Amino acid sequence: EEYGYGRYPDVVTSIQFERILSASGPFQGHVRRPSDGRLPEKIAFLQCVGSRDESCEHPYCSSVCCMYAIKEAVIAKEHEKGVNPTIFFMDMRAYGKDFDKYVERAQDQYGVRFVRSRVSDVRELGSNGDRRLEVRYETEDGRAEWEPFDMVVLSVGLEPQPEMRALAERLGIQLNEYGFCRTEWEEPLASTRPGIFVCGAASGPKDIPETVVQASGAVSKAAELLAPARGTLVREKVYPPEIAEEAIPRIGVFVCHCGINIGGVVGVPDVVEYARGLSHVVYAEENLYTCSQDTQEKIKKVILEHRLNRVIVASCSPRTHEPLFQETLREAGLNPYLFEMANIRDQCSWVHMNQPDEATQKAKDLVRMAVRKARLLEPLEKMTLEVHPGALVIGGGVAGMTAALSLSEQGFGVSLVEQDQELGGNLRRIRYTLDGETSGLFRSLVDRVQSDARIDLYTGTQVEEIEGYVGNFQTKLSNGNGGIQIEHGVVIVATGAEELNTNKFLYGEDSRVISQLDLEEKLVERESGRGGEGETGRSGEVFHPLTLSPPLPLKEVRRSGAVVMIQCVGSRDAEHPYCSRTCCSEAIKNARRLKAMRPDLEVYILYRDIRTYGFREAYYRQAREEGILFIRYEEDAEPEVARSGDKLCVAVTDPILKARLKIEADWVVLSLGAIARAENQRIAQMLKVPLNEDGFFLEAHVKLRPVDFATDGVFVCGTAHAPKSIDETIAQAYAAAARAATVLSRDTIEAEGKTAQVDERMCVGCGMCEAVCPYSAVEVDAERMIAVVNEVICKGCGACSATCRSGAIDVRGFADEQILAAIDAL
Repeated sequence: EEYGYGRYPDVVTSIQFERILSASGPFQGHVRRPSDGRLPEKIAFLQCVGSRDESCEHPYCSSVCCMYAIKEAVIAKEHEKGVNPTIFFMDMRAYGKDFDKYVERAQDQYGVRFVRSRVSDVRELGSNGDRRLEVRYETEDGRAEWEPFDMVVLSVGLEPQPEMRALAERLGIQLNEYGFCRTEWEEPLASTRPGIFVCGAASGPKDIPETVVQASGAVSKAAELLAPARGTLVREKVYPPEIAEEAIPRIGVFVCHCGINIGGVVGVPDVVEYARGLSHVVYAEENLYTCSQDTQEKIKKVILEHRLNRVIVASCSPRTHEPLFQETLREAGLNPYLFEMANIRDQCSWVHMNQPDEATQKAKDLVRMAVRKARLLEPLEKMTLEVHPGALVIGGGVAGMTAALSLSEQGFGVSLVEQDQELGGNLRRIRYTLDGETSGLFRSLVDRVQSDARIDLYTGTQVEEIEGYVGNFQTKLSNGNGGIQIEHGVVIVATGAEELNTNKFLYGEDSRVISQLDLEEKLVERESGRGGEGETGRSGEVFHPLTLSPPLPLKEVRRSGAVVMIQCVGSRDAEHPYCSRTCCSEAIKNARRLKAMRPDLEVYILYRDIRTYGFREAYYRQAREEGILFIRYEEDAEPEVARSGDKLCVAVTDPILKARLKIEADWVVLSLGAIARAENQRIAQMLKVPLNEDGFFLEAHVKLRPVDFATDGVFVCGTAHAPKSIDETIAQAYAAAARAATVLSRDTIEAEGKTAQVDERMCVGCGMCEAVCPYSAVEVDAERMIAVVNEVICKGCGACSATCRSGAIDVRGFADEQILAAIDAL
């Protein structure tokens, strides 16, 4: 209420603003003020409302608010070009995969303005048509500002459901201090009662991808317990018999508004009217959301009422929605391959958002092409393939070991391959947690893997070659003693990431400049009484852990007994334009441990944004209370490190004081970014899966399929996917195991019925089809010089037939031109 919510009609919550942006909302997707329905030219988004705020008993970060505010600002700008959004924030917590790139896009492409300040007050001035909201905030240089806005959106945080406490009592599980389900970092999906698992925001604020990952992970944990009963209660879905195909196509066209995703640009009614005039189209209509359950039921009824034998949906991407509509056709009695999609969102409204007339014409063209193609469609049957009930897990870090153990618990055999001689990956260097507890996770995982009879462990081994397809892969391994051949049904990629190696800030030149992982190892050695007497550092100098001078009172230049930590070294820069996610928490963890060992020690953390999302915020607050000093620096004004006698001099410009500070330090600790492993490129080529521009593996869909690849039977988890913490890695490993089990738990699987076919009489073996196939389903037989299609892998996408110069390759499932001519004659 302190920002006027409930008193001023133009102060709304972020959830209410989502409804305003929605096509089914109060203004049909147009951005309007609730008070008078006018376009709000200036909109202020206020962050951390009900988050990071002890006064309302929500001291934690709600994790999602920064990104959804940016999303809403971008969408508002797309809907109404006259809108000018401003986001007031304390720390921009864009810690997820490609989130920083989205922030830059919002600034550069959409002109979203970002102001680093926590708003203190909002007041309404004027009335009726002259109503304005004045926002009061303090600038970084200390000036108090009053700025007028037409509308204020409060980025409200997340809190537990009111019913959570009663539910927890009935289930006999414990909640944490904030009222969310209590979990432990090494078991992020387990409640405090065996057999009851937790996923999503029930255990704490999180975004959609992480929620979906945890949902799959919880399934894996449950499946471990239920493995002996697998299949005992399965009931096979019964479909109606397929309708006998008629000689003449009767096509139905359904054009989707997709809210205003399509309807805000494309003239959907015009497209529908155009479709009605196309040959063999007997029914056409527009839908607000064609993928909704009620529209699916309507499509089934229309198929029967109008005797449709072909269906076209003009909406979004077949990559995400084609299976849904194919299932709808099959439930109505039609063969699922008598369906065609026209992508008038990704290929039309999204890329031509500023050209509505041209976008409408292009949508008509796409629909016309789909109708022409639909006339050629023929019913197909899917192929049945046997499944080899084993998994290959590439990588023996925390992700790989967790995934392997989960699959083993579910009764499946696993081949776990690690290129190092030892298991553990980066976990070998993690010695304690944010809570300060010494981690026994490493030893526990290694012991369990080595003693598991279902896991064949290959250390010091590399994957040399992978052939085959989902359900039936053949892999060649090499360990220096010859080749090893294994067969398996799925692949899980858990190759991990590695710490950046840099020469910035004297790293590698001066033994007093170390990484956070180096510091963690030294602190543990110090506490255990090992390594304290002269261990050799990177430059050959003797390293004495924590042999620091006595602290002196704070002075302008000279300082003794100080440790300076520098954040974002190799993260969020031109070469690595992403957040490494864990660095802030690691710095705070080690800084607090230093202060606990030496309370008189001065510890500085130089940062750009502190990204202690979720419950990690508590450790950031405790660090400040314990006297750890945080100094922010701008991206274009990085700190400088130089030798100064027997000390290190760190210079940094404080944007608040507008002054250049110099700190004499005994140690400089760098929070080095996480980078993708070089071997990812080789693994990606073998598996025919993509990497993003930063070298991390690219999932099939960030929200719908966050651990899958577009290549069936191949899954990803851990830091091979993107930088993440140990608990997040564990959850994703369980998710990958769950997705892999959807294949391994079957005796057979179905492959696509729509595949490419080669006319050997016309093929000249040019190899063009092999070069463009995204699934590596086509290759040229070198002896016969003709293309050969692996029908099991082929998805019938048509890339090969579209590029074939001799017309020798086509996609099975289409009638030839003679049949089409006969149809036209009829």
